[in-house]
Amino acid sequence: MRRDSIFYKLFQQSPTLLFELLTNPPTNADAYRFDSVAIKEPKFEIDGVFLPPENESPGTVYFCEVQFQKDERLYERVFAESSLYFYRNRARFSDWQAVIIYPSRSTEQADIHPHRTLLNGNQVHLVYLNELGDIRQLPLWVALMVLTTVEEEQAPEEARYLLTRTRQEVRSPSSIAIIEILTTIMVYKFEQLSRMEVEEMLGITLKETRVYREIKEEGREEGREEGREEGRQQEAANLVIRLLTKRFGEVSLEMRSHISSLPLPALEDLSEALLDFTSIADVQAWLEAR
Repeated sequence: MRRDSIFYKLFQQSPTLLFELLTNPPTNADAYRFDSVAIKEPKFEIDGVFLPPENESPGTVYFCEVQFQKDERLYERVFAESSLYFYRNRARFSDWQAVIIYPSRSTEQADIHPHRTLLNGNQVHLVYLNELGDIRQLPLWVALMVLTTVEEEQAPEEARYLLTRTRQEVRSPSSIAIIEILTTIMVYKFEQLSRMEVEEMLGITLKETRVYREIKEEGREEGREEGREEGRQQEAANLVIRLLTKRFGEVSLEMRSHISSLPLPALEDLSEALLDFTSIADVQAWLEAR
């Protein structure tokens, strides 16, 4: 599972997420900017760097490392990278802190003796996702981080719960970002399934999908190719049919044909209306009313 890209997206969308994991976050946490940096000679790649606002310089820089595989030289590398970056940018920062995120304690480097001073102080913060508590009681963004550690058999239920919370608690465009990341996490967990199949498993409607958003974005562009537009429309219609089949069983050929002929605005309406349908008869009544 490619967790690095998931956590990068999480921190991009919500830079303050890192500070929700700390007991004593900086007072200006909302003003921090997330970035990734490369240090040459030798070249180091730091997963995440949280930079204080430039107008408050010098400030504290936070380094973040997400580690899901055991690495017996992790602390050597992280502290070398952090120290070198801090040294080369000393005029910009007054202090540095490091946050290392593990799925559990079993993933942590075993030999920590050479780093005992840093690890026993208040400059390095170790976060174990499986110890943060019940995923349903955590803030949404933190819960997404924990979802990456949930076992495959439990993940769909927890993902659907977080999806429901997102719909109830968060407005666009943040809700769209959360749904996109949540879906990506599940796609990585269930590599044998297509993205469309994962969306069906989660009960994501057409309007919430990346396919639909791409269709809307393309609709704003002038001069798009007619054949491509028709292909997008058919892909959207197929998704609606698959959602109906999952919910009510087999859909008749006549109904499939009717749905496939609907224009995109009607497919949007149908994707929202199907949440209230209780039987296939409701679908037929809706189509006849159109």
